[in-house]
Amino acid sequence: MIQQGVIGPVYLDGKAIAARVTEMGREITQDYEGGNLLLLSVLKGTVFFMADLARAVSLPLEMDYVAISSYQQDHDVPGASNIQITKDAGMPLFDKDVLVVEDIIDTGLTLYYILRFLAAKQPRSLEVCTLLDRPYRRLVDLDVRYRGFTVPDTYFVGYGFDYRQLHRNLPHLAELNV
Repeated sequence: MIQQGVIGPVYLDGKAIAARVTEMGREITQDYEGGNLLLLSVLKGTVFFMADLARAVSLPLEMDYVAISSYQQDHDVPGASNIQITKDAGMPLFDKDVLVVEDIIDTGLTLYYILRFLAAKQPRSLEVCTLLDRPYRRLVDLDVRYRGFTVPDTYFVGYGFDYRQLHRNLPHLAELNV
């Protein structure tokens, strides 16, 4: 059930998302031809994007997931949080071309931590693919190889993004009114 007043206007419809994901899939197919590609998603928000992206890549590939938890460490320092890996990749990453699939990148602090954690597992390559990006909010320097859309400081629901664990299943990306 959609909560009245919570779902705002559609920001990106399903057609626009599908078109961009298809383009990204083509780019990834070209870049990783002959490689040993593993798409590694950060749960939960990426599940729809990951599934669509995997279908758009015309190469044999593996898929796996990691999960994290973070909590505010110091209430006086914005962005200061403690991040823990709660589910590690279920397969070795050694000598694989690992493409970390994210739903959105803001400050980059969480992704920076994840990339450092994964790099210790000695993948052949380690790159980032995100559906949404806010590079102007970055607090750490990150190389994002594949970027779906650059978006404003708006909260979204749908296509994996949730509000209180609801509305992930919307086929589009809508603004959140809260």
